[in-house]
Amino acid sequence: MRTSVEIEGRPVAKSDEAHADIFTVTPDYFRTMKITLLEGRDFTPQDALDSAPVVIVSQSLAKQFFPGENAVGKQIRPGISVDEKPSRMREIVGVVADIKLKDLTSEPSPTAYMPQSQIPIGAMTVVARAAGDPSTLARPLAQAVRSLDSDLPAYNVKTVEQYLDGTIAIPRFNTLLLGIFAGLALVLTAIGLYGVISYSVAQRTHEIGIRMALGAQPGDMLQLVVGQGLRLALFGVGLGLVAAFAFTRLLSSLLFGVSATDPVSFAIVVVTLLVVVLLACYVPARRAMRVDPMVALRYE
Repeated sequence: MRTSVEIEGRPVAKSDEAHADIFTVTPDYFRTMKITLLEGRDFTPQDALDSAPVVIVSQSLAKQFFPGENAVGKQIRPGISVDEKPSRMREIVGVVADIKLKDLTSEPSPTAYMPQSQIPIGAMTVVARAAGDPSTLARPLAQAVRSLDSDLPAYNVKTVEQYLDGTIAIPRFNTLLLGIFAGLALVLTAIGLYGVISYSVAQRTHEIGIRMALGAQPGDMLQLVVGQGLRLALFGVGLGLVAAFAFTRLLSSLLFGVSATDPVSFAIVVVTLLVVVLLACYVPARRAMRVDPMVALRYE
């Protein structure tokens, strides 16, 4: 849940209160989820309901609330309590790395973790790490829950991979569609360029014949035709790069782990386009290399 957070010694108006996402967890949660403990300690069984109230905060919360300071040992009051009792100040005993709460594209938000034993919540999510196939744990986990209380339902069992697949399903589908359209555009580009170069070679058959009669070599004709195609391609690539730099920020929501102006991605696209251009120009170029000068000089 998300709630207000009060910092000891920094009273503010209700409207100016800071907010954070709140989790209640049991000991070893961070180890199970492989969330790095950066400072302080983890929760222990000694953090019981009748012991001193404690809290572990995320790195982003520590930086936002205590910039340039060590957050461990500071006191905060999350706006959540048990049995409608007033919430108490809690000592920060640890700082953990940030996580992405909702999806892979969201920025980490300030997060506070409290012991489940001190803030018992009715509904819980059980997280288990398996040495092998995690899906084999579904039945044993459900049986373990029923052994505690036969009326407790265990539902919505998923592996982390299945959970992640659900969060990225729409971006993945949109990316697939864009990939298909991009592939079709690349094929149409190759076909169009092949047609233009072929038509140009046919129109210049007489010129090619004269060049061959004057001593031009087949390699010269290859260079002539491919060079024409490359000039067209480089002009188009230049315009495309300018447009890409302008519009890729609109697609940034579909990207993960790569920036909208990633130089490696742009380099791969440019090389791919040039390879396609060379292939599209190769067949007309071979035709120009095989032109018989005597036939070409009579060509109309």
